[in-house]
Amino acid sequence: MKKTVLITNDDGFDAVGLQMLKEAISSIANIVVVAPLKNKSACGHSMTLVRPLTMSRFDDDCYTIDGTPTDCVFVSLHTLFKEIKPDLVISGINIGSNMGEDITYSGTAAAAMEASLHKIDSIAISQVINSTIDKHLFDYGLAKETIFKITKKILNGSYPLEERKFLNINIPPIKADECKGIKITNAGKREYGDDIRTHHNPRGELYYWIGLHPLRWNCKDKSCDFEAINDGFVSITPISIDMTSYDDIKRMKKWL
Repeated sequence: MKKTVLITNDDGFDAVGLQMLKEAISSIANIVVVAPLKNKSACGHSMTLVRPLTMSRFDDDCYTIDGTPTDCVFVSLHTLFKEIKPDLVISGINIGSNMGEDITYSGTAAAAMEASLHKIDSIAISQVINSTIDKHLFDYGLAKETIFKITKKILNGSYPLEERKFLNINIPPIKADECKGIKITNAGKREYGDDIRTHHNPRGELYYWIGLHPLRWNCKDKSCDFEAINDGFVSITPISIDMTSYDDIKRMKKWL
């Protein structure tokens, strides 16, 4: 009997990456899709509290919610899965990377984080992609191959992490036969730019539009996610929700 996987994303229910994910694992799992009605990229681990949410069905076992990826996981777990929880939650395939500190901005990672809070095994998967490439023509072969392999391993009873932790996978922008393998990595240090545009609307009012930051990083060794992707490897980073800086606890006690 097939196990059940809940899939979501932050690019919206009509995103090509979500369809690629569904295609990749449909042969080994019963799939339920609950995805945001609109693109919610970079929304982080946000939950909608100031207005009601609406869930709509658009296909068999496929739903949209007019909220965030966190809303999608939270609402579906307490409505569609009240009796039996899904065996796995996968968020993605995100169009664009989620490495280093970008994990904190990521709605893709947030959905996996929310699932892990509910003691459900979870994965966030992202396809690193050049912004000039047509996302609809991009070859998602390596991403599909990787998520199939990892999903099958987990559904067979082998999840490597404890509670409140999830897997963050990033796929290099290459074909499957060009990939050098999989590396287990740490989250690197992202360097951010200052791409913000200032314009005036037709009424003369000033507005700001935040642009895309170049993918630059500052890693001291080859063990970070950025370096793995740059070298042609799939990066898998175990992420813990506990953000306590344990190395600083003794220092803080002395400081006080």
